[in-house]
Amino acid sequence: MSTFLQDNPQIAAIRTAIADLNGQARGKRLPVQFAEKALNGAARLPLSALNVDIKGHDIEDSPLVFTTGDQDGVLRPTERGFVPMPWLHTPTALLPMSMYHEDGTAFAGDPRHALAEVLSRFAKQGLTPAVATELEFYLIDDAGETLQPPCSPQSGKRRQGGEVLSLEALDAFDVFFTELYAACAAMDIPAETASSEGGTGQYEINLTHGDAMKAADDAWLFKQLVRGLARKHGFAASFMAKPYADDAGTGLHMHFSVLDTAGKNIFDNGGPEGSEALRHAVAGCLQAMPGSMLIFAPHGNSYERFAPGSHAPTGIAWGYENRTTALRVPSGAPVARRIEHRVAGGDINPYLMIAAVLGAALLGLEDKLSPPTALTGDAYSQNLPQLPTDWDSAITAVENDAMLSRILPEDLIRNFLMTKKQDRDLDQHLTPADRLNLYLDTV
Repeated sequence: MSTFLQDNPQIAAIRTAIADLNGQARGKRLPVQFAEKALNGAARLPLSALNVDIKGHDIEDSPLVFTTGDQDGVLRPTERGFVPMPWLHTPTALLPMSMYHEDGTAFAGDPRHALAEVLSRFAKQGLTPAVATELEFYLIDDAGETLQPPCSPQSGKRRQGGEVLSLEALDAFDVFFTELYAACAAMDIPAETASSEGGTGQYEINLTHGDAMKAADDAWLFKQLVRGLARKHGFAASFMAKPYADDAGTGLHMHFSVLDTAGKNIFDNGGPEGSEALRHAVAGCLQAMPGSMLIFAPHGNSYERFAPGSHAPTGIAWGYENRTTALRVPSGAPVARRIEHRVAGGDINPYLMIAAVLGAALLGLEDKLSPPTALTGDAYSQNLPQLPTDWDSAITAVENDAMLSRILPEDLIRNFLMTKKQDRDLDQHLTPADRLNLYLDTV
C-alpha cells in the first residue's frame, strides 16, 4: 500500500489520470481498495485516449483507433505519486500516470514522455534546466447569459474594471486564496506570489523555479486545482486565453535557466548581459517560435490574445528587461540570469509548452546559433518578423517547420496536428455562447 494512503486513511476514492494532447486529464475513478492495481501497472486506457479532440471525441482517421484495433496502453504511475484533490466533497487522491506500450516502451504520443526525452538530451550533456511558471487566470460568474466577475464573498459587490496589483482585489477573495494556498501546500505545488492583473477579475500566481518535469506537473495540477476549487466556491476559474473580448488576455510565462554538473547557471557571466550560452538559447527559442506557435496558442480563441499593445508579444524578438518582446531577459543578480518566454497562453498543455521551449533552447546551444541584436523600446512599433496570427497559419507553420521535428517525436507531431485540425473544424460550427461553454472550464 502507498505510504500516502497509509498516512491518509480518510481517502475513499482515487483517480488515475493522464494528460492528453490538449492538456486535459483523462482517466478513471476507483474505490481506494483497488489502489494497488493502479500502482502495480494493471491500469489501462486506449492509446487513442491521449489523441482526442477538445470534446473528447476520437480523431477521424487516427492510426490509433480503428486501423490498429484501438489498442490499450499500460498506465504506470509517475514519480509524483498520489496527490490530494481538496476541491472534491469525497476525500480523493489523484495518481498521475504515463502511458506505455505492452512491452514496456514509452508511448511516443504521451506529452509527458516528450518532455522527459528533451530533459534526457540535456542530461547527456551534463545540463539541467531549472523552470518556473507564472499562471494567469480569471475568476468568473458564468451563471447568467453574460460572463462577469463574481461577487466578493466579503462585500457582496462585484469588482469593476482591471485592478493591476490591487491588494483590495486580492483581499476581496481572501477566503478563496487562503484555501488555494493550503491546497497547493497539500499537493506540493510551490505557489508563491499572487497578484491582481489587468483584467477584471484576473489574477496571477507564480510557481517557484525548480526541476523542469515537476514544474510541468505543478502547472498541470494547478490548473485542475484552481478550476475545481473555484466551482467549490460557487464561481468559475478559467485559463481561457481571451474569455472577454475587450479585456486582457491570459498568459502563461515561463522562466528558465540551465545548470551545469557543478550547479552553476550557464547563463551567468557575472554581468547583466549574460553569457554566450544565453544568447545561443535565445537564438534557438526565436528560430523555433513560428513552428511552435500551435503549442503556445492551441485553440482558436488563443489568437485573440495577440494584438499590439496587449502585453502579449506579436513580433519575434528578444530584449533585456523588455516586456513587449517575446523573450525577456530579466534584470537582477547575475547568478539568477534567466530567459522569460512570454508567448504562451494559459490554455496550453504545460508538458508540450515546456518541451518546446527547452528543446528549442537546446538546439540553440547545440548549433551555437546567434540571435539578432537585443531589441530596445516598443516592440509593437518596430518592423519585426511576426508570429503566426491565426489557427490556420500556425497549423501551416508546424507542417513546414524543420526545428519542431528535432524537438518532439514524429508520431506526437502527427497526432497533435490531427487533433488541432479537428478542433479547428469543430470550432467553426460553434456559436459564441457554445464556444464559451466548451472552453471556459476545459482549457
